[in-house]
This record gives sequence, structure tokens and C-alpha cells, in this order.
Amino acid sequence: MARRQSLALLAAVAAAGTSVIGAQAASAGAGHHIHHGHAGRSRVVHSAWDGGGAGRTATPIKHLVVIFQENVSFDHYFGTYPNATNPAGEPAFQAAPGTPSVNGLSGSLLTDNPNESNPQRLDRSQAATCDQDHGYTAEQSAFDHGLMDQFVQDTGNGLTLAQCLSSEGNPAPAGGTSPNYAVMDYYDGNTVTGLWNYAQHFALSDNSFGTNFGPSTPGAINVTAGNTYGAICGPSSAVYHSTPCTAAPGSAPATPGTSQPQGTETVYSDADPNLDVCSATQDGNTAATTIQMGGENVGDLLDTSGVTWGWFQGGFASPGYVSGEPSTDNLSGVCTGTHTNILGDTVKDYSPHHEPFQYYASTANPKHLPPTSIAMIGRQDQANHQYDISDFFAAANHGDLPAVSYLKAPEYEDGHAGYSDPLDEQRFLTQTINDLERLPTWRSTAVVIAYDDSDGWYDHQLGPVISQSQTSLDTLTDTGACGTNASKVPTTDSGTPEQARCGVGPRLPLLVISPFAKRNYVDNTFTDQTSVVRFIEDNWLGGARIGNGSADATAGSLDNMFDWNGAGDRPLFLDPSTGEPTYGGGWGR
Repeated sequence: MARRQSLALLAAVAAAGTSVIGAQAASAGAGHHIHHGHAGRSRVVHSAWDGGGAGRTATPIKHLVVIFQENVSFDHYFGTYPNATNPAGEPAFQAAPGTPSVNGLSGSLLTDNPNESNPQRLDRSQAATCDQDHGYTAEQSAFDHGLMDQFVQDTGNGLTLAQCLSSEGNPAPAGGTSPNYAVMDYYDGNTVTGLWNYAQHFALSDNSFGTNFGPSTPGAINVTAGNTYGAICGPSSAVYHSTPCTAAPGSAPATPGTSQPQGTETVYSDADPNLDVCSATQDGNTAATTIQMGGENVGDLLDTSGVTWGWFQGGFASPGYVSGEPSTDNLSGVCTGTHTNILGDTVKDYSPHHEPFQYYASTANPKHLPPTSIAMIGRQDQANHQYDISDFFAAANHGDLPAVSYLKAPEYEDGHAGYSDPLDEQRFLTQTINDLERLPTWRSTAVVIAYDDSDGWYDHQLGPVISQSQTSLDTLTDTGACGTNASKVPTTDSGTPEQARCGVGPRLPLLVISPFAKRNYVDNTFTDQTSVVRFIEDNWLGGARIGNGSADATAGSLDNMFDWNGAGDRPLFLDPSTGEPTYGGGWGR
């Protein structure tokens, strides 16, 4: 399509508001193969029958585990699914007969791509790559008014794969056909083998997006609150219409049960939470370089309803902490844990700006206090629902798995290019899911694997403009514009516009792994990060919504990835090293 035609099409769509830009995003509720489930039928309320604190639910799911990973576009991991190259020396992936295809990379997208190089396959030796530019403005510019042809310049920083690997100290040869720009490249089932096997046996979405453009902090806020507007204070480098915070990081007390009023600023980039002592002790921030949010998140709603929940993150406690023994947590040493990645680089475990509940006084644990006991994990005590990752496995072993759990891996295993990689990430995912599948609660558990942003990696699919914005940060449809229809800018309940929330953003992987997940299924229902919030609200909270502009009011449903009559299928156990099925083993933590 000529540039003028593409501009005209995108401008017309943006003016219309929620019209769908791409044919893929227009589909709602359809899958890629025939399935005899009943996802569209009315729900019935199920009483809790395993695990405490689950409450009454609208589906058989009593335990939701959201594994929230880092910085991957859909095409970067699933662009050629289910077709893997299968070279000698790498774990093989052979698709089962009848495996559905995805809206991925094929035909001219691989051979005559509109960007400055074609997408090329990355092998396992190239797992450790450099980080791309994934800023709010850079990503919109890469989309280039819908042409999707400026990734090399705007998010890839013009780096070839050879330069990218060298910058990370990865000695693997780049190979490929010159020019081979790193930002365009993708993995297949010989590297992201575990994720492809989960897709093969459970449900994968090829039509799920970031709620907005931008990096980790907006993504983390969206998967827990659905609204990046409402900041009380923050730096101009990360907050639109900013007012600097004045309290030293971690010095202000939490206010459990009492949320602060929404501020008037919007988070569009990364900055550490003001209500986290590690923002200062680990990252060296002052008050003026941190963010505090107002308004409510899904944790506030769960608290009000008495539903157990928690955010569990690698490195939140001190390295010697033993879950259930609060005295072992050296509070002067929280956030100091490290691990080494596949290159042998030492990586800190904890990242404050990946912890969304620390931005809100109502749900923060500023000093990183441990839970008073394993039995209190998921319930209200001094930890205020914010925990070390080890607390999750302790609660699971103890029979106290919370109803809703968000898991954030230690940084070296979270998949973020520049310090993590698909192989370290695979180890965390497979070990965690193997462990969950061995629990008695597995029969009523759903695992959602989701991502916070695309890292700027190439993805060919443009999503619909649901939330428009007209600020100096926006470039999607024109300079200073993500759409021109002011009535399509989200607003608070009182009608105040919430600018700098352009979205949806890039397309991201989304998988559901559960006894109730559809099998070998590719779903193209339009969803985004806030669809996770909607599932929690619909399942545990009677369809309550956060309000004040939260995207939970418009987010698509995850229901089509489930078959509520499908429980009882055999769990899938994967080898953490290769990602290949093993079907055996015992509890591994």
C-alpha cells in the first residue's frame, strides 16, 4: 500500500475511534480450528472446593497465576509457529497434525519486508541479545502511520545482529544475510521450545496487545490496574504533566485499605516507585526521580472482597531469607540478591520499576517486610500482599496458594534482552509450571503467561486505536497525534481527559495453561494486558470494574481460551533445559 493510502486509512480509523485497523484485530471470539467447547454459554457460580481464600467464582478456576515476563513481541517468539527449522544439535519441535497456524511471518514479510532488512531466524547460540528501544514515542514512530516499516531506525537503533551480539559479549557469529538488523529477527521452536510446547498443548493468543505503547512500568500498571493515568508525582522523563515527588523513596507509610485519590499525571515510561526503599538503596534514586500513583488497582478490589492475592517477585527479600521465618530477612539487605545468566554475567534479581503495586500507597510494602507466617501469605499483614518469589512456592507447598498470584521472575530469568534471554527464561517458566502441575490445586488452576512490553522487537501486526492521545509525545498518526478525535481520549469518571495513553500498543505473546485451557488452540479474540484484570474481576468480583478510565471497562475477555467442560487432561511436564516434554518428575522446589 502506498504511504499516502496508508496514512489516509489510519487517519480515518483513528478519527472513528475504536474501528479496527487490521483485519486480524477485527476478529472477536473466533479461533483457528473447530473446537466443541461452550465458551459462549452463561457462567454459573462455583463454590470454593480447594484451597482457602479462593471465594466463590464464576468459573471452575479457583487459582490464577499470572507469570508476567519481559520485553517480547509476538513475532519475536511465535512469528513462524508452528514451523521450526530443526537443525542438528538443537531441541526439535514437530507440530502435531492439525496444529493451527498463527497470524505470523510468512510470504513477503520474510522475503520482501518493508523494513530495511528481512526478519531472520536466531538460533540458540544467539539467545543473549541486546535490548531494543521500547519507549512510548519510539514505538509509535516505528509503526510509521501504520506502514510498520521504521523498526530499524526507531526501535532498533540501527544495530546489526553482529553489533548487537558483540555489545552483550556474546561470541556467537551473527550469520544470516546482510543486512541483518537485530530488531527484525525472531526465534523458533528450537530455542523457545518450552513456550511452543505450551502452545501446542494449551491455548495461545495471536491477537493480544499491550494496552498502551511504552516500556515496563506502563505495562506493569496496566496488567494490575488498566490505567497509567493518575500519577500523583513523578519525573518528566517518565510522567506526562509531571510534578516531582518530595518524599524520600520508601519513607512514606503504606495505607492498606485506603487508596489515594487519582493524580492528574500519566505514566508513559520507566521510573522507580516512590513507595519502595530499594528505589534508593539499589538504584540510587532520589524523591524527584520516582513515581507515586493514585487511584485503585485490582489489589484494592480483591482486598475489599476478602479474596487472597499477592505479587511475588525475585529478589524482593534479602538473599538469606527463609519463607515463614521473618527473622531471617535482613531488612538492610533486601534487593541485594544476584544470579548469573547464560553468559556468566551477574544480574541483580530485583527491579523496583517492575513492581506495580509499590507505586500505590494502598498496596505498597515500602520496607519489604516479610509475611509474619506462611499461613498469612495472600492475607493482610505487614507484607501488604507484596512478597519475595520464594513465598509463593512456600505457600503452594503449605496448601495456601492464594486465589490470585502475580509472579515476576528474578531479572536473569524474566526474558528481558540485555540481561536475560529465552533459555534462562525457559528454565523459570518450566520449573514453575511443572511445580504447579504437581499440586492438588492444579485441577482448579489457570496460568497466564503475559508480557509487559515488546522491547521494540519487530511485529508486523498493527492493532486498533482504542485510546487516542494528542500530546507532544505522540507520533502514531501524525506529529503530536495518536488519532485526532478528542472524544476518544479516555477520561476519568468526572470527564477529565487522560492523555498520553495511546493504545493499543505492540502485539505481545499471551498463553493460558490450565486443565480448562483449550487444547492446541490459537485464539484470535482481541485482548490486551488489561484483559487479565477483567478476568479477575469477572471471576472473583462479580464483574466489578475499577472505573475512572481503567481499560478494564473495554478489555477483551480471555474466556475463549478456555473450555469449561475440558478439565482432567494430563499435565504437561517440560525439561527446563531443552523445553521438551518429559511428563515425569517430582516437586522440584
